[in-house]
Amino acid sequence: MRQISILILLFSLTITVSSKAQESLRDEISYEYLDKLIAVAKKNYPKVKMYEARIEGGQIGIKRARLSYFDIISFSYLLSPSSTFAANPNLLNGYQFGFFINIGSLLQKPSVIKQARTELAALTFEKEAYDLNLASEVQKRYFTYVQHLILLRIKTSSLLDSESAVKQVRYKFEKGELGLENYNNALNALSGQQQVKITAETDVLIAKSSLEELLGEKLDNIK
Repeated sequence: MRQISILILLFSLTITVSSKAQESLRDEISYEYLDKLIAVAKKNYPKVKMYEARIEGGQIGIKRARLSYFDIISFSYLLSPSSTFAANPNLLNGYQFGFFINIGSLLQKPSVIKQARTELAALTFEKEAYDLNLASEVQKRYFTYVQHLILLRIKTSSLLDSESAVKQVRYKFEKGELGLENYNNALNALSGQQQVKITAETDVLIAKSSLEELLGEKLDNIK
């Protein structure tokens, strides 16, 4: 009966700590801090920079298409030297200038510019969609990170309770009030809590690393 009482006590303490942590979960989440994380991710993540470079290239393409209007106009000149043998020496003598317009190219320019604008708009919409996906992924990984932090605190508190319970069991065992089996069970329970805490610490590190992958810098550097 005493062994069962000890186990029930440890289980009750764990449930109590867990319930308190769940009640304070929303208090652990800072949406202001989350907005900072999203802004950092949009600034540093390589794929965002790739979209920005493609949009810049699209803007240059529009300018180039507009400037290409000058390509449809060509200029030429001809020098005709004076000749004393000509019947009329004043006819077609000196420089002759000419301007030529490629009508086919002129008609194509509006569609070329429209295509460049359409491609730029498509790139812009694609980047906006990716920004939304990135923000959503940062949010998910931030929530996961906070969740594992809370779970780590729960496991740490449970471990402290187990250590306290083992001290009491050891005291009673040394006084002869509990048998060796009860003492070993308490030690095994403590060992299990220690392993659970190590697993929780690992989960925190993994969640933190996963979030930092999107941020492009250490989470500790973002205040």
